[in-house]
Amino acid sequence: MEITERQRQILCQIIEEYAETASPVGSVTMAKLFGVSPATIRAEMARLESLGLIAQPHTSAGRVPTDAGYRFYVNNLEGGAQSYRSSEVEQRSLERGTHAIEVRVTSQSQADAAIRRAVDSLVELTGNLGLATIGGQLYLSGISRLFTQPEFMDTRRVQSVAKLLDNLEPWLREAAPGEPLNIFIGQENPIGRNSEVSLIISKFRSPFSDKSYIGVLGPTRQNYSRVMSLVRYTGNMLEEIL
Repeated sequence: MEITERQRQILCQIIEEYAETASPVGSVTMAKLFGVSPATIRAEMARLESLGLIAQPHTSAGRVPTDAGYRFYVNNLEGGAQSYRSSEVEQRSLERGTHAIEVRVTSQSQADAAIRRAVDSLVELTGNLGLATIGGQLYLSGISRLFTQPEFMDTRRVQSVAKLLDNLEPWLREAAPGEPLNIFIGQENPIGRNSEVSLIISKFRSPFSDKSYIGVLGPTRQNYSRVMSLVRYTGNMLEEIL
């Protein structure tokens, strides 16, 4: 998909702004950030919308990212694109988070307790639902945290997420995603396609299985850079210490 560098930066900013505010992002806000006119931003937004990377909710003049927009963003994150790299403040926050996980996990002598602590830490650090496979069972933590997100004021979405969770453990066992870090965004989810959530999981070796998983489930609107880094780190750390 061909877009200009400015369009890429605008998409990045819309995604990050929307993750923080949960409100559609308008051209005036973007114009101030980029030092150009709102008309210029609207033209760039129109291009991004024509490519299916952002959309305009019926009740708002602003734009929100689509699943395709998030996928484009995540692919650039994984590719290490310069304009998607964390700021110094964000990097320090991430370092504090990974240190907190390490302290909590390494204090546990039992493998199952260490994995549970790791999941609980991810819940606290991301605000998402945390999950892990432990000996053929699926451990979940933070369901109430997940459902406090504004996306889940709609009971239809809550029911869709509940259905996804009911089927997640057998799907993980059968599908066995093979990448060290696996990211399923919105309709990419093989189960619960309409739940508008993202599943970010890390595969790691544990005493229970060579294909254990740990990760989070949250709304598509989230800080992918931070969450992906935390989940990747946690999977790597568990594999090293267990």
